[in-house]
Amino acid sequence: MEKEQNKNTTSINSEELDKEIAKPEEDLDSEKKQETNQTKEDIKEPSPEEKITELEDKVARTFAEMENQRRRFEKEKEEAFEYGGYNFAREALNLIDNLDRSKQVLENDEKLKDTEALKKSLEHLDIIKKDTISIFEKNNIKPIESLNKRLDPNLHQAMMEIEDNTKEPGTIIQEIQKGFTIKERLLRPSLVGVAKKTQEKGTKTEESKENSETK
Repeated sequence: MEKEQNKNTTSINSEELDKEIAKPEEDLDSEKKQETNQTKEDIKEPSPEEKITELEDKVARTFAEMENQRRRFEKEKEEAFEYGGYNFAREALNLIDNLDRSKQVLENDEKLKDTEALKKSLEHLDIIKKDTISIFEKNNIKPIESLNKRLDPNLHQAMMEIEDNTKEPGTIIQEIQKGFTIKERLLRPSLVGVAKKTQEKGTKTEESKENSETK
């Protein structure tokens, strides 16, 4: 009998322990549910008016981005149409350079000096050069006027200074290589020589004397 009573008491105690262990888990579940309910209450859903304003803002930004892309595309298309032959035109200028070089070689040839063959050859080269420049001008490729003009860094590149008191300093008195423009864009600058004032001998000797005295 005592053994049966002991068994009953142990089973009752184990059941009570299981209930006590299960209680905290239930309490935790209830606390979690309360927290989730509170967070749901804290996070309020936007009203229909707020949703509409948000959508209108997104649509306006999308349209603005599309408009900017359209403008960039139109600008790129215009530039490609207007200046698509820029590289080709720049390479084609070598034709004029080669004509000028050929003319110089013929003029410096001692065997051809003062001959009819030289005169005819030079005439033909001049005709070819004029025709080439006229074709360029029809395609808005124009030569830059340089001689007796003031040096313009946007159009000219000074390669040397030449003493000349008859011209104002900075005036172009020699054209080494002709420059060209295509529409409003510089194709290549003119390589030029500009005038500078000559130093008088008297000023040079005075400066040398002053330098020697200071030493």
